This record gives sequence, structure tokens and C-alpha cells, in this order.
Amino acid sequence: MRAAVVIFPGLNADAEMVRTLELAGAAVTKVWHTDSALPAGTDLVAIPGGFSYGDYLRCGAIAKVGPIMRAVADHAARGGYVLGVCNGFQILTECGLLPGALTRNLHLRFECRDVFVKVAADGPFSPPLDKVLRLPIAHGEGRYQASADVLARLDGEGHVALLYSGEDGEVSERTNPNGSVRNIAGIYGGPNKNVLGLMPHPERMSEACLGGTSGLDLFTAVVRHGKSRRAA
Repeated sequence: MRAAVVIFPGLNADAEMVRTLELAGAAVTKVWHTDSALPAGTDLVAIPGGFSYGDYLRCGAIAKVGPIMRAVADHAARGGYVLGVCNGFQILTECGLLPGALTRNLHLRFECRDVFVKVAADGPFSPPLDKVLRLPIAHGEGRYQASADVLARLDGEGHVALLYSGEDGEVSERTNPNGSVRNIAGIYGGPNKNVLGLMPHPERMSEACLGGTSGLDLFTAVVRHGKSRRAA
């Protein structure tokens, strides 16, 4: 699998993203936000976390108009894999590749700690259904919100990818770190669930030296899915 990691000014998780994609078996190229095209043969585009343009206006609101985003949108429309983590998730909602919005945490505090999320849907990036992953979060505007119609569509199409939960998989208000509607931590989009956005950082829980490897599961899943799709 060939992966492209998009770099915007202010992002700070690109090195971890590159490292984790390589651990999963992908060949990785970095792409600058002013580029107008993705490298030939790109299978997966990843937008890392951080604070693009200092999060001025709204998180992701400036990055969404970067020249590279048109190529990313075209890639997604063709069924190519796209991953947005934290600020990357915010960018994907701002540019319309994913529905809904990420807003200020309900308690108006920045959250930086490990949480648990439960896999709630099948898809290219998904580990086995109901598996619980321990992943770090680091955000002040990670509260996912969407209209009732959008939520009904996400539920009906099986696009709610990850839910904030307890270590035992229980989903409750107590396990919700930011007030996201229905404890949503990540969602699928695209024509074939080929677009994934999530607020937790799987790339920061991908090696034993980082405290665990559960985040690597999302990356190995999509690499495996890509191989099977090419073989079909």
C-alpha cells in the first residue's frame, strides 16, 4: 500500500503517522498542503492531528481550502482510502468529506489523556466488531455534533465507527470525555466507507514503548483491506 501524509502548518503528529503507517506495511510519502496532486499510485491519504494554522477561525477552517484538498476529495470520490485523526477529522468535516462538526468540549477544557473506544461498525479501518481500544486524546474541540437526520443516516448506514466506552465496552455518559453526541468518537464516510475520521490518536498508541499497540490495529486493518481489494 502507498500512503500519502498531508502536512499543514501547525500539525504536530505527522512523524507518528508516518511511523505507524510504515509499521503497518505501507510505503509513505509526505505531501505539502500547497501541492495540487497526490503522488501517483496513492492508495491512502492520511491527515494527522495538531493545530493547523493555529486553529484560527475554526479548527480546520483554513486548511480545508488548501490546494491539496481538492485532490484528496477526488481521491475519496474514487473510493480511495482517507484517514483524518483529530485535527484531520476536523478538516474532513469542514470540507464536507464527513458530515457533522467538531465543537468545543462540553466542559470547555482541553482533554489530554488515554480513553477507551469500542469498535461499532465494520469497515476498511475497523478491527473486529466490539473490540475495545485504549487510545490517547488531545483536543479542546472534539465534541462531535450532527443533526438528527445525519445521525439517523449514520446509524442506518453503519457509519458510526467508534464509540467512547469503558474498558469493559460499556458506553455511557461517564465514559464520554467531551460531550460528543451518542459518545461518537469516529465515523465513516465516502462511497464505500473509505473515509474515516476519529478524534483519538491511534498513531500514538502503536508501539509497546508508547504504552500499547491497540492503535496499530486500525492501520493494519486498512492495509489488509487494500491488499484484499487489489487481489479481488
